[in-house]
Amino acid sequence: MGLMGQLLGALFGSGRNVVAETAEVFRINAEAQAQRGHDAQGAALAQMAGEFRVVRRSWFDRFMDALNRVPRPAMALGTLGLFVTAMVDPVWFAARMAGIALVPEPLWWLLGAIVSFYFGARHLSKGQDFQRDLAATMAAVPQVVQTVRNVEALRDVTPGDGPVEPAGFETPLNNPALADWRSGRG
Repeated sequence: MGLMGQLLGALFGSGRNVVAETAEVFRINAEAQAQRGHDAQGAALAQMAGEFRVVRRSWFDRFMDALNRVPRPAMALGTLGLFVTAMVDPVWFAARMAGIALVPEPLWWLLGAIVSFYFGARHLSKGQDFQRDLAATMAAVPQVVQTVRNVEALRDVTPGDGPVEPAGFETPLNNPALADWRSGRG
């Protein structure tokens, strides 16, 4: 082997590419960077999906959730009912409001704290449910994208073309086992 063969063998031989390896010291490998980004995103989605697993709820949990939906509409409808009552029977309404005026201020503060904590906890709970549903949806994105690609690939297929090979799959032309199998069927 000549001098040039030895030099080229040293640079590109034994499955290595010294030039490419040296260039990667100064500039990142775009393909490897994209793969690392894909792996990181997949790991983040897997972690998020694990944190927000959908849990089957019992009948008691569903009943309590329905019961928790009652106070807000009841307060809104009750307030509207007070306005209607004030117009229909002002004397009855005035007697009730005079009774409310006798409630001590610390009791109003306590009622305000209870209502604030109730609605704050409800908001937090619903926010966590939303995050859980969002994580489940985001985890399904790769499968949906692949399904859309598979369906779009079928646009170019006409009925007489024969079987459609999946993307990235090539039928080997000189496969003796496949040729033997085909001859046995035909």
